[in-house]
Amino acid sequence: MTNETEKYKAPALDKGLDILEALSFADFGLTQAELARQMNRSVGEIFRMLMVLRKRNLIQLDELSDRYFLTTKLFELAHRTPIIKRLTVSATPIMQQLTKYTQQSVHMAVESGEHALIVGQVDNPGDNVFSIKIGSRMDIWRTSSGRVILAFLSDLELQNFIDETASLRDRDFANIKADFLKIVDLGYEIEPSYIVKGITNISAPIFDHEGRAVAAMTIPFIERYDEQLSMDDCTQALMKATRKLSQHIGGLQN
Repeated sequence: MTNETEKYKAPALDKGLDILEALSFADFGLTQAELARQMNRSVGEIFRMLMVLRKRNLIQLDELSDRYFLTTKLFELAHRTPIIKRLTVSATPIMQQLTKYTQQSVHMAVESGEHALIVGQVDNPGDNVFSIKIGSRMDIWRTSSGRVILAFLSDLELQNFIDETASLRDRDFANIKADFLKIVDLGYEIEPSYIVKGITNISAPIFDHEGRAVAAMTIPFIERYDEQLSMDDCTQALMKATRKLSQHIGGLQN
């Protein structure tokens, strides 16, 4: 930590943010004692902060289990960000049309630091559904959505991102750039999922008015035994959808 950042420390704010981050990774919530252990603090240190966060409706307490949970307020606040709000409002009907045509689910993600954050999801209308929860965060490098967004960074932006991302620091810049150039040339990525076996991700970028990839739309392609739309046809449909969404938010196509 530099002298400049040391000078502007805010311990109470740090504690509150630590609580929110800890709860964001806890599927079943955490008790006050569990939170204190994770944060390496005493129960007394975090008690008042928990009361303030509850008052602001950022967290809630389950009286039966004594476990604290995040509310949806942070998610709602994030969706007031103009670009995300414009994206989700414009994307929903486009994604619904895409799922109806392809009979595949589709989701949309934006960059959130070292993660890809899911901000939109529409299930396919059939019986066999692969779905990702809105608000889910995944290692950006292990998702097609994340790589498609990163592929359109400048060399300097990409190098800075690699330097600041722990999971990428040992990777060679030239190799990463070569992979990304393939994505830029094609305009999309088709890769087996790094997370779920049997899923092939088809992902394409969504551009803003400066031609920057601000989001990505992805079809987690499921191959079925019965008749279905081919992967190539799904890819073309996805590209058409992302071009349409880019236009709706005033974006340029690279």
